[in-house]
Amino acid sequence: MKKIFLTLVLGTTMALQAQTPSVLVKDPARTISVSGEGTVKVVPDNVTLKVRVENEGKSALDVKKLNDALIDKVLKFCKDMNIEAKDIKTEYLNLNKNYDYQTKEYKYVANQSLSIRLKDLSKYEALSQGLLDAGVNRIDGVEFNASNIDELKSQARIKAVKNARKKAEEYASALGKSVGEPIYLSETGQPEPIPMPRYAMMKAEADASGSGESIAIGEMSIEATVHVGFELK
Repeated sequence: MKKIFLTLVLGTTMALQAQTPSVLVKDPARTISVSGEGTVKVVPDNVTLKVRVENEGKSALDVKKLNDALIDKVLKFCKDMNIEAKDIKTEYLNLNKNYDYQTKEYKYVANQSLSIRLKDLSKYEALSQGLLDAGVNRIDGVEFNASNIDELKSQARIKAVKNARKKAEEYASALGKSVGEPIYLSETGQPEPIPMPRYAMMKAEADASGSGESIAIGEMSIEATVHVGFELK
């Protein structure tokens, strides 16, 4: 009799569990899922130049001394241009020993890369020319930015959310429904400055006369994308 009783209790419990999902769980809320985009355009107010001093020779000591002397000259020039020390950063410093298969000799190559941030764009031409005169022989890139970039990213996010809400309301209206509370929200990546087609380009060879322009500042576009799910009522 005990075995029969246990079997009955177990069978009854399993039957109740099988019915629980359909009895206790409500139907999930109907949702409408949309993506929203927000864009903020701005004219940059500062620029960062990626420059490099590179030399090679047969003596590691001589090559390093030459590179150090030129870097010192570059840093002094930047100081004369009233560029703050915090706006100049060494990206990397290398001294390599390479074998030349044609001459059957070893050569040493020293190079040091600097990033220099210029807050006054009107001094760009003078800075780029002065850097070349001081000994910079490689320009690896030019990056424009805005000093209030965090504020601009926030504006782009807000625009993206509003755009998502507008889309949801348009779809809901076409269906004869209305939009309720937001259920979830996610952001795709992080809002980052995107160069526009007129984004500045720099000449690898500066105009020795100093005449003419070597950049076109143009605009930056800060874009944000979000995905939002709203209750569909």
